Amino acid sequence: MVVGAIGRSGRERRTDRVSASVEITFISLARIQRMNDSEGALADREWRLIREDIRPGPMQMALDEIAGETAAAGGPRTVRVYSWEPSCLSLGYGQDPETVDWEFCEREGIEVTRRPTGGGGIYHDHHGDVAYSIVAPKDELPGDLMDCYHVLCEPILDAIRSVGVDVDFVDDDMPVIWHPACYLRALHPAHDMVAEGRKIAGNAQYRRRDAVVQHGSLTYSVDAETHLGVFDGHDVTPEEFRERVVGIDELADVSREAFVEALTDSLAAFVDAEAGSWTDDELERARTRADEKYRDSEWVRRTPQSSSK
Repeated sequence: MVVGAIGRSGRERRTDRVSASVEITFISLARIQRMNDSEGALADREWRLIREDIRPGPMQMALDEIAGETAAAGGPRTVRVYSWEPSCLSLGYGQDPETVDWEFCEREGIEVTRRPTGGGGIYHDHHGDVAYSIVAPKDELPGDLMDCYHVLCEPILDAIRSVGVDVDFVDDDMPVIWHPACYLRALHPAHDMVAEGRKIAGNAQYRRRDAVVQHGSLTYSVDAETHLGVFDGHDVTPEEFRERVVGIDELADVSREAFVEALTDSLAAFVDAEAGSWTDDELERARTRADEKYRDSEWVRRTPQSSSK
């Protein structure tokens, strides 16, 4: 019997399926091993834990960047939890400033900055948003982006689960509602987390000067009206927003303070971090970076075609 592309025997087709299954299993096991190796290597390094750090948005973005420079230069790696005070809208790296309702933000006392990471804009309520960052040299983390996300998101998932919320990476198709808003974009299985079919957290990474900075926004409490109010040019209703986004306080009987503590403990345990603080030099450099970049209108209001500073 001559076997062609179409006329192969059932045994050969079954063999192909078995071979493919073995190959997929091998790849999966190899990925798991790489991830386990990375987690072990991370815990062997010097890490500092910075407990909830309450500062303006431009300063928070500057501190993430400075932490990356410190790690790349051989200094401590950083895990931290932080809050935005005052409440802040952070634009994605390439986001059009025309999508912002600038008058609403000014009237409500909401600061606007621009992240060095991509994606859509996020309203960080001073009470409803809990943020974190993990910063390490890139040669200590998986080179594969999906692997890197899944390694660094593990303590985030653990923290949310520890307060009684069933959370995981999204695996269902959740299409775009309005692209400029991060929480209304199509969800991605690498970095978007859902609980009961609604988005509860988003994470992003950037790599610069031999360091990886991953930061994320975890929704403790949803303020749909304000989250939609900071944006211009959409007709999304608060009801539609709440159908897509959920807060931890809706799913678990836990205070914000208790959740922040759970997240802090999870991050510290993940890398065996010791309590630490910013150095005077880091704070001074961050203040300068915040003023010269993250508060500067040339950076914040730049159009997608503009070159970065």
